Amino acid sequence: MPRTQKSLEDTSLLVAALEGLEAQRRRIEDQIAQVRAALGGRRLRIASTGAAARPVRRRELSPEARKRIAMAQKKRWAEYRKRQAAQAKEG
Repeated sequence: MPRTQKSLEDTSLLVAALEGLEAQRRRIEDQIAQVRAALGGRRLRIASTGAAARPVRRRELSPEARKRIAMAQKKRWAEYRKRQAAQAKEG
């Protein structure tokens, strides 16, 4: 008979766990509903990580734009190196 007693305890424990999880799920669903309402009722598409996900297309820059960006970055690095050299002389 002890086996029956143990299975009844296990069942009641599982039932209690199930009730707690269902309450937790309801609370989370309520929070999701509140966030959706704050977003204006829009549904957001969740990106899938599977093979069905489309590759992200990157915008292409013109050669002139690339050159401008490269020159601006070189200018920033030159100024950075100039400041570093001045600090090394001081300290």
